[in-house]
Amino acid sequence: MRSELGLLCALTLGLSWLLTGVVRRLTLRYGMLDAPNQRSSHSAPTPRGGGLSIVVTTTMAVTLLASWRYSSSELAWALCGGGAAVALVGFLDDRRSVHPGVRLGVHLAAALWAIFWLKGLPPLQIGVHLVNLRWSGDLLAALGIVWTLNLFNFMDGIDGIAASEGAFVVSAAAALTFVAGLSSEVVAMGLAFGAVCCGFLLWNWPPAKIFMGDVGSGYLGYVIAVLALAAARENPIALWAWLILGGVFFVDATVTLLRRLLRGERVYEAHRSHAYQWLARRWGSHAKVTCAVMIVNVLWLLPCAVFATRRPSLAAATVIFAFAPLVLVAVATSGRREANDRTHR
Repeated sequence: MRSELGLLCALTLGLSWLLTGVVRRLTLRYGMLDAPNQRSSHSAPTPRGGGLSIVVTTTMAVTLLASWRYSSSELAWALCGGGAAVALVGFLDDRRSVHPGVRLGVHLAAALWAIFWLKGLPPLQIGVHLVNLRWSGDLLAALGIVWTLNLFNFMDGIDGIAASEGAFVVSAAAALTFVAGLSSEVVAMGLAFGAVCCGFLLWNWPPAKIFMGDVGSGYLGYVIAVLALAAARENPIALWAWLILGGVFFVDATVTLLRRLLRGERVYEAHRSHAYQWLARRWGSHAKVTCAVMIVNVLWLLPCAVFATRRPSLAAATVIFAFAPLVLVAVATSGRREANDRTHR
């Protein structure tokens, strides 16, 4: 398995890099550019839609892993079917605006598709108890998938941040799963998908030569959520570990959404009030913020996730412990754009 998986990772990394270059040339030829505006974090027209290469390469990897029996057909159907729907509505939204209700409907359908194939939310370990939430757990799982794919869309606002976050979360989770001797299909899928993200990141690292677009960001979040759900089928604390690893994105997106809701703002409209966007303006660099997120991931969230896997009874509580300082930072820095705009006017 190791040699074949290593070959697949190398192949997916190279193919993702190659296809991203092809997509970039096509978007430049047909004028699919993301022009900067007052709500953008970039200053020059940049090709978008590069996430299409992530979708194509990941679908190929999933198909190969399923045919080699390194992955169950249920996981393959969950990823490919729902992922295709999420990517398609994202691609259409990149070309022309899709009504938020239509997007949400497709996202919810994709989430239910994944839950059907993975047979719902498995029992979770909370403290020393295994808790089966039954139908309410399936509902929470559907909402969690929808929120995860949308928060990756929200957080894909500066160069390199979404692709590097995706690569970190799936690779770190795959490593933790491998060390625990569990779920070889999640290990294989996670490493292959991490390689796909890295191939795209070679083009998207600051200053980005192409943007991921909705076609890629929503798909990225969907794949991560489905893999986390698949991991939980074998390990009742897996969801807690995956949640911790994605802590920066979950906290920033959730805190910002709640603040915008309290202000009565339209949460589905583009804005620059996330904590990471404020830091990018304050530091004058996308690369510094993206690197800072990776440092937090490696030095803070990864050790917390390791602790959660080694102390299952404390896994749920570790989520709160890991998120606490992130919440403080998000509360202190998110929402700054709106205040500055009102002052300017």
